[in-house]
Amino acid sequence: MDQSTKTSRLLTHIFIIIFGLFMLYPVIWMISASFKPETLIFSSPGLFSKEWTIDNYFTGWNVVRNTTFGQFFQNSFLISTIAVIANIITCSMAAYAFARLKFPLKKLWFACMLMTIMLPAHATLIPQYTIFHNLGWVNTILPLTVPKLLATDAFFIFLMVQFFRGIPRELDESAIMDGCGIFQIYTRIIMPLAVPVLITTAIFTFIWTWDDFFSQILYLNTVEHFTVPLGLRLFLDSQGESSWGSVFAMSVLSLIPITTVFFIFQRYIVDGIATTGIKG
Repeated sequence: MDQSTKTSRLLTHIFIIIFGLFMLYPVIWMISASFKPETLIFSSPGLFSKEWTIDNYFTGWNVVRNTTFGQFFQNSFLISTIAVIANIITCSMAAYAFARLKFPLKKLWFACMLMTIMLPAHATLIPQYTIFHNLGWVNTILPLTVPKLLATDAFFIFLMVQFFRGIPRELDESAIMDGCGIFQIYTRIIMPLAVPVLITTAIFTFIWTWDDFFSQILYLNTVEHFTVPLGLRLFLDSQGESSWGSVFAMSVLSLIPITTVFFIFQRYIVDGIATTGIKG
């Protein structure tokens, strides 16, 4: 490698680092603001402050008299975990059926499934709320979890279908010759080979469910059922007297789970997406 190539790569890396820091500046500022006294957050808007404190974390954690922010974390973890497990199981089963099995009107049902991706969520909002209200599920986690058990996330089904199509069918034929049935092929052949796309599904489901605000504010009404996004909303007063220090402190804590999950499994995200669509 000659000197010009080394210099070019060095300059490229420096540019990427500077650009990355520029993109991360809002997050860095939020972390810095979470350690500032309330009076200095906006009066001293730089990254550095003449005073530092951790009181915002204690104040924010005890957001409500009888409920701590830990309850909101617990509720978010519960809903996100159920959503992840449900999506992995049901979406993979639906994808396996579309990719491997033969049944009447298969292409039509697959096209209908793809159409749901293009349909805005707000178009089905009122009918869904009406159904859940009549079932008595409002102010419970059921509207946020039960639909996941019915493979309603068409994006993940499509992602898995493309991945499953890339798995050689000769493996299925060999398994059939060894006496395996449809379900055994799914559990013993397809699922072990689909680990990258399953982890990709799990990560995106966890992040999207954890960050979901609209659905949660629609169906959860009492504080003890609130999730992290709804808990952060408690600090924002409509009268204009918002506790910004507590907001930033709890926002920093709320980023830890999804950031940790992303960095641990980011390699699988790339593998899961890059290996889809190998076969049409």
